[in-house]
Amino acid sequence: MSKTITKEKVFNHPIGQIWDAITKAEEISTWFLEADFKPEKGYKYTFNSSGENCSPIIGEVLEANPYTLIYTWVVKDTPATTTVTWKLESFKNGTKLYLEHSGIENYSGETAIEMFNSFNGGWDNCINGLTDYLKEEVNAG
Repeated sequence: MSKTITKEKVFNHPIGQIWDAITKAEEISTWFLEADFKPEKGYKYTFNSSGENCSPIIGEVLEANPYTLIYTWVVKDTPATTTVTWKLESFKNGTKLYLEHSGIENYSGETAIEMFNSFNGGWDNCINGLTDYLKEEVNAG
C-alpha cells in the first residue's frame, strides 16, 4: 500500500484565484467543507462536514507561503495525525495544482488501508468540487 496520496490538476485559472479558493475560509466553505481557516502558520483550523458518519477535521497550519500551503490533518477522535500539502505553480495559461496527503501509515493496521481509500476518494471529490466551483466563478463574472 502506498503511504501517500498525490493528485495533480491543471486549471485554466490564474494562480491567485486558485490560491484564494484553497486558503480563504468563505471559498473553502463553498466548494469543500465548512471551514474555520486562515492561511497563517500556527492557526488551528476546523473543517466541518454535514454528512452522515462524518467527523470534523482539525489541525494546524504549518506553512502558508504563496503558493505552498501545508497543514496537519486529524480526523477528530482518531489517534493519527497526517499532513496535507498544496502546491501551486504557474503553468502555460493557467495553474498546476499539486496535492499530497502523507502520513496515513500513522493509522494502525487495517485502519490505515481504510483511511487511505477514504481519503483517496475524498480528495478526488475535493478536486472535482474545486473544478466545479471555479467554473461557476468564471461564468458568474
